[in-house]
Amino acid sequence: MVFKRILCMFVPALACAGIFNDVRGIVHDPDHRPVAGAYATLRSAHTDWSKTAATNSDGEFDFPAVPTGEYRVAIDRDGFSPVDEPVLIVSGSAPVLHYQLKLAVARHSVEVSERAEAVNPDSAAPTTFIARTEIQRAPGADRTNSLSMITDFVPGAYVIHDQLHIRGGHQVSWLVDGVPVPNTNIATNVGPQFDPKDIDSLEVLRGGYAAEYGDRTFGVFNVIPRSGFERNNEGELVTSFGNFFQTNDQISFGSHTERFAYYTSLNGNRTGLGLATPTPEVLHARANGFGGMATLMFNATPSDQLRLITSARRDFYQIPNDPEQQVTGIRDVECESDAFVNFSWLRTAAHRVLLTVSPFYHYNRANYIGGPADIPVSPDDDHTSHYGGAQIAAGLVAGKHNARVGIYGFAERDGAHLTLRFQDDGSLSHQQSLSGHIEALFLEDQYKPAAWLTLNGGVRLTHFSGTVSENAASPRAGVTIRLPGLNWVLRGSYGRYYQAPPLSTFSGPLPAFAREQGFGFLPLHGERDEQYEAGLAIPFRGWLLDVARFNTRATNFFDHSVLGNSNVFFPLTIDGARIRAWEVSLRSPRLVHRGQVHLAYSRQRAEGFGAVSGGLTDFSPPVQGFLLDHDQRHTLSAGFDVTLPRRAWVTGNVSYGSGFTDNSGPAHLPGRTLLDLSLGRSFGESWSLSVQALNVANRRILLDQSETFGGRHYVDPRQIFAELRYRFHY
Repeated sequence: MVFKRILCMFVPALACAGIFNDVRGIVHDPDHRPVAGAYATLRSAHTDWSKTAATNSDGEFDFPAVPTGEYRVAIDRDGFSPVDEPVLIVSGSAPVLHYQLKLAVARHSVEVSERAEAVNPDSAAPTTFIARTEIQRAPGADRTNSLSMITDFVPGAYVIHDQLHIRGGHQVSWLVDGVPVPNTNIATNVGPQFDPKDIDSLEVLRGGYAAEYGDRTFGVFNVIPRSGFERNNEGELVTSFGNFFQTNDQISFGSHTERFAYYTSLNGNRTGLGLATPTPEVLHARANGFGGMATLMFNATPSDQLRLITSARRDFYQIPNDPEQQVTGIRDVECESDAFVNFSWLRTAAHRVLLTVSPFYHYNRANYIGGPADIPVSPDDDHTSHYGGAQIAAGLVAGKHNARVGIYGFAERDGAHLTLRFQDDGSLSHQQSLSGHIEALFLEDQYKPAAWLTLNGGVRLTHFSGTVSENAASPRAGVTIRLPGLNWVLRGSYGRYYQAPPLSTFSGPLPAFAREQGFGFLPLHGERDEQYEAGLAIPFRGWLLDVARFNTRATNFFDHSVLGNSNVFFPLTIDGARIRAWEVSLRSPRLVHRGQVHLAYSRQRAEGFGAVSGGLTDFSPPVQGFLLDHDQRHTLSAGFDVTLPRRAWVTGNVSYGSGFTDNSGPAHLPGRTLLDLSLGRSFGESWSLSVQALNVANRRILLDQSETFGGRHYVDPRQIFAELRYRFHY
């Protein structure tokens, strides 16, 4: 009750989602005197979005409410040579840009820098920014069911048992335009929430989070969708066809005026190779899906912007068989649906105050349907979740402070219907309808006592009420130091995180069946994590080297397990886990005006200890220490993008994994090295064609042994497909 009163006190002064940033700048002449009356233009690097402001008597300009993304800043003033430079705006920043103009010579010349340094000197969070061009060109990255846009570029990210893992866990946050898409279920869905072709850019934060970013410890994925500002009454058709009878297609439309922009798309896909297979043979593995996305943006007044983003999709997966299951006639399938709608009102008030009001709704369904030949039990598990809530936020940039305060919350209603049918015609059925809610208050400040030093501090207060009721206070602290003369950025952070538990529980006849199988069900409590991190970012002539070291300790670590041999898995928690890693990422500028390279490496150790503390358990005694099933010591991804003559290009990516644990360890499965390639060419302004090959060498190696959809998984076989893009006006 006291906690709710505290939340109510702050409702009038509510917070700011950090995807919208205040961008300030100062313009000087060669003698470092301020230049008044210069025109500063901030424009998107990939769209027609732009803003223009004049410098005041102190040479200052200000652009409020700028979305995260890649931009260029142009400075123009009579008597001086124009300047045009790139800048990368990331979440939670309020950069102050400095420009020194040169006196004009006989003819004007524009100084153009090719690429911005992708480092935020004010944030303690290691960040990877993935642009739309990288998603389009990386082999296989723009397919609907692909996560290569993450695993190719982000250290410590990999897909195992059809789930994305990063930094040793799979509890991650997905945001759209800075607004969370809530989902409390653990490992329920395997289908993607977003089509990569709809993404304008992706911002990935891996730790050191500000208090506004919630409590999913292992990764925050901030999706900036297509807006329509990149098009003028233009549409695009994308179609592909390849082996395994795969096709991945989309048609999209977009346009804009000075005040209004829209983007809408429809997509469909099918393949004979959906989920990872339990043997080298591809048996009963078809998948198909369809969906769509729409974004609407309207500048109602110079101070008010309205943004609506909505998406819906449906996926169907056959559960792959091994040869014995195929002969037996097992034909399990998984049907999934997902839809969300986010609405945001941005109000730029006086004195650099930005108010954001963002109501949202999310619908999610996962339906596992067992076949009549399943031995010894055929499961039907239908799980539906509804989430409705809002994030209301306001931020203030004043002097050396960049402060934010906000409230976030949602109500959840879950419906679950589980039926187990036995070969002797008996059956057990369990149906439940549960509800819960989460409220969170966050307060934080980014303080710059000196140009080279930034201090970050904040706290997130969370209340969860569902099958259990819990409160958590999560402090966050960070510091960044820009080393004088080098522009290297040294950072350190400490944070605590609380993740609310799923609403899953057991009732009816199922507990008795679980006891017959040697299982029981303990109440699920939230996961509580503590993370220390240090890092160093080194920019040099367009190159960026980033090194990070983190240590995460978790209590009630979330994982999942199965009931009998049903292939229906339930969330569980274990007493604790410890994950430690070194991470390295490297990005180059465009070399010889032709090519770029990137590298992402992680050396990681993921350990668990204790017994099952919540969820489905066989009450085994505690274990002193064991390796988690996704422990992989070395993970490497290295790629290149080269522009060839005659508007052609070639991209490639080499990925290496040293091998996940062999059963419960300590031995590990063999390592693997995979090569993906893409070769493409543009024909005029409207057509482009690419041929892509994934796992060129066709290495079929056992990837993991787990309790999800078949119990073991092999690396996907070689896939070759051609992709055609056609741009048209309407």
